[in-house]
Amino acid sequence: MRYLPFLLLALLLTSCAVHPKKPFDTSIIPAAPNYAELRHWAAHPDITDLADRTPQGLTDEQKTSEVDVFFLYPTTYTGSKRSEKYWNADVNDPKVNKKTDESSILFQASIFNGAGRVYAPRYRQAHLHVFFTKKDTASARAALDVAYADVKAAFQYYLEHWNKGRPFIIAGHSQGARHAMLLIRELIENKPLEQQLVAGYIVGWPVQNNFYTQLKPCATPEETGCFCTWRTWERKYGLRNAFQPEVVCTNPLTWNCTEGQYAEKAFNTGAVIRPFNTLRPQVTDAEVYKGILLANKPKFPGSILLVKKNYHIGDLNLYYLNVRENAQARAKVFLQRPK
Repeated sequence: MRYLPFLLLALLLTSCAVHPKKPFDTSIIPAAPNYAELRHWAAHPDITDLADRTPQGLTDEQKTSEVDVFFLYPTTYTGSKRSEKYWNADVNDPKVNKKTDESSILFQASIFNGAGRVYAPRYRQAHLHVFFTKKDTASARAALDVAYADVKAAFQYYLEHWNKGRPFIIAGHSQGARHAMLLIRELIENKPLEQQLVAGYIVGWPVQNNFYTQLKPCATPEETGCFCTWRTWERKYGLRNAFQPEVVCTNPLTWNCTEGQYAEKAFNTGAVIRPFNTLRPQVTDAEVYKGILLANKPKFPGSILLVKKNYHIGDLNLYYLNVRENAQARAKVFLQRPK
């Protein structure tokens, strides 16, 4: 039963029973975060946080790293009867922050502490309902705009006060990947900052193959100044229902976008599901197919309860060690470039 939280979180992605009942209202938006205050960062090199943790056998390298990681967490705001009027999370809400930290910051942001110093801003994330509503799309867009404005402000504050010309990785999952995708296009692509970009990990959000004019998908495991992106589906279901040929997809076991190049589970060096300190190699395989990542049903204790065909919740965790090692490799190559 210790694996049940993982499975319940997967079910949460399709459940929005508690959601804002009225249209988006600018007069009741939670107060904007102040990024000069470290309490408005879920992860930061100057605080002790769950992004500092590592599974057994791995080491947190943040203190000696010459690279930074700007990480954007996915949706953890699902509302409550008390706050269902809000389309955006309050960054001072202890329940939302606890959920964020004990899920995404621990299980996802920690992936990158082997490659760089991890910065993860708290932001007024849009309610989960924005991805399911078919009626109030204007409110959904407005809520996402508020969230993105925070992300942009956080990145600009990071650049002005802490970056000091250091190379950086941009990483995000789901809603966080959506914001990362926009951030890269607006502030990094075709700008001087592009010279500092080690790589982007835009995971769990569809990136159209024409979204960027200059930035290219990574074609090799050690290429820099590029981006990786994938969305994971159960193989048989994905073949029949989920493909989107116009979307970019990276294989996190081979680190290219080659269609039909099957990577067997032997290439999977370690997933992290629960408990956090345990690496589980060879949990599943990977293959790029028409814009999505196909994977056979993961095998881990308790996986018999996993019936969902969309493995979105595990996009990063099913390939935890592969992503970690890849980020480290790209950072190393970037740092070895001629000055």
